[in-house]
Amino acid sequence: MSAATVTSSTMAPKGEGRLGLRAHLRHTGALARRNLLWIKQDPESMFDAVLMPIVFTLLFVFVFGGAIAGKGNQDAYVNYVVPGLMAMMGMNMAMGVGTGFNQDFQTGVMDRFRSLPIARSSVLIAKIVVEVGRMLIAVVILLAVGFALGLSVSSVPGLFAAIGLAMLFGSSIMWIFLTLGVVMKSAQAIQAMGFLVMMPLQFGSSIFAPTASMPGWLQAFTDYNPLSALADSARGLINGGPLTHGITVTLIWSVTLTAVMAPIAIHKFRTRT
Repeated sequence: MSAATVTSSTMAPKGEGRLGLRAHLRHTGALARRNLLWIKQDPESMFDAVLMPIVFTLLFVFVFGGAIAGKGNQDAYVNYVVPGLMAMMGMNMAMGVGTGFNQDFQTGVMDRFRSLPIARSSVLIAKIVVEVGRMLIAVVILLAVGFALGLSVSSVPGLFAAIGLAMLFGSSIMWIFLTLGVVMKSAQAIQAMGFLVMMPLQFGSSIFAPTASMPGWLQAFTDYNPLSALADSARGLINGGPLTHGITVTLIWSVTLTAVMAPIAIHKFRTRT
């Protein structure tokens, strides 16, 4: 959907003050449709969501599975690493949100949106909605590859709960990268910052390997790492195990990040010059 279409279909009445909920929803829906149409015109933009789960699953199962779980025990490692990779998907997809948002600023699209009489938050929320949908596709492909490699599920409701928890945490991380997309000068800078943050969080966690063999200082870091909490929660929901602590920590991180970063992202979007 073009910016002109958004203008004609969502323009607020002249003299209208604060927009109501219905106007916010209408604007968000129109902008989300615009983002979906853009993906349809540029299907290559889905390569990360489609290929990344396949590559990472095959890579870690067959390269590290034998070393971690023992030779010939790749099936056991599949049950360990696939729920962990669900936690990683949100981080990786979130970085793409920030770089794409920044590129829209460079092309002038976001400046055009900011000049329209639409809710500023709708632009960001529409981006989140579409990216959560892309993340869901990535998680479904991840699980499909996992099932092909021998992933077992002891609780189907638990599986859906794990997917929902991963979506919630992934959406909260996206607010951080949307903020970076507004305040940083280039997509390359966002990618560099993203890797500096993601690499310690991902590898200093229980995503790929149990933390018992890690040195004490690193175990202390993993105890506060939200990715460890999410990975452990997903394993517990899918295959049984402790749940309360990991789910509580993940929910606290998700709610806190959204409550703190969403207003900052919206404010920076409104005031960017």
